Amino acid sequence: MTDEQPTKGKSNMKIIDAHMHFSNIQAFYSAAEDAGVDYSYDGYLSERLAAGIETSVCMGLTEATPYAFPCQSTPTPMIADLTENPPPGLHTCLGINPNTLDSDALNRIHQSVARDSTIVGFKIYAGYYHYYIHDEIYSPVYEIAAEHGLTVAIHTGVTYSEQGLMEYSHPLAADRLAVRFRDTQFILCHMGNPWIMDACEIAYKNRNVFLDMSGLIEGNTNLITNTEASPILMHHFSLGLAYLNNYKKVLFGTDWPIVPIQAYINFCKKLIPEHAYEDVFYNNAKHIYKLSYNNAS
Repeated sequence: MTDEQPTKGKSNMKIIDAHMHFSNIQAFYSAAEDAGVDYSYDGYLSERLAAGIETSVCMGLTEATPYAFPCQSTPTPMIADLTENPPPGLHTCLGINPNTLDSDALNRIHQSVARDSTIVGFKIYAGYYHYYIHDEIYSPVYEIAAEHGLTVAIHTGVTYSEQGLMEYSHPLAADRLAVRFRDTQFILCHMGNPWIMDACEIAYKNRNVFLDMSGLIEGNTNLITNTEASPILMHHFSLGLAYLNNYKKVLFGTDWPIVPIQAYINFCKKLIPEHAYEDVFYNNAKHIYKLSYNNAS
C-alpha cells in the first residue's frame, strides 16, 4: 500500500463520489472481477486519481461469514474494513444492521460520531434486511442523524442478493419517513431503480429527500458503453430526472467496485445537462454530507 495522497486527475471538473464501498465483502470481489476493477487499496487510489475524484463517501458494510451478506449477526455499526487503514480522504456512512441495533450499538454509534469527524452519515440497507425503513427500530438512528447534522443514505430498488426482499426497498416507503423526520436529510440510493419515477416524485415532494445515481449499472466498460447505446435504457434512467427537474437534488456516485469509475462518470454525464455538472458531480454532495476536506486531497 502507499500513503501518497491522491490528487486531482487531468479533468477540470471537480468530482465527489458520494457512494462507494471499501469493505471486505466477498460479493464485492466477484462484482469487481466482472467489472474489471482492482478491488484493493492501491486499485481504489489509482482509479480515483485517474478520474479526478476529490473525495468519496463510503458506505459501511461488514459480514461475519464470507458471502453471508446480508449477515444477520454483524454488529452495528458496520464500517469500511477492506484494509486496516482507510485510504486518505475517505468519508464514511456507518452501516446499520437492525438485527443488532440495541442499546449497546447505539452507544457505539454515539461514540463513533463523537470521535471521528470523517463520519458523515448512516447507511440503511433496506431490502437486504427485512424491515421497512419507517419501522420503529430505526428511529433512534434518524434522531441521532438530526442531532448531529448527519445524512441517512437508504438503499432503494433492486437488491443484489436473492435473500433481499424488494417490498422493503421500494422508494415510496421514504415518503412516510421524510414527513415524520423533517429534520433529517435522506438520500435514496440508486434513484430507486427500477422505480426511478417513484423515487424522483418522493424527492420532488419532500425538501429533505435527495437521490444518488450510484449502481444504475453493474459491469465493465463494454457493458456501460452498450447501455449508453440503448435509447430505451437511457430513457428509463433519464425520464425521472426530467420530471424532477431539480439537479440540486441529485448526487453522483459510482457504487464502486461494481463499475469502473471513469466509465461510470462518462455514463452519468450523458444523463445530466452540462449546466448541472457542478452541482451533481460536486456541490450537492459537499453540501448535503457537509464534507470536510481536512482529510482529503
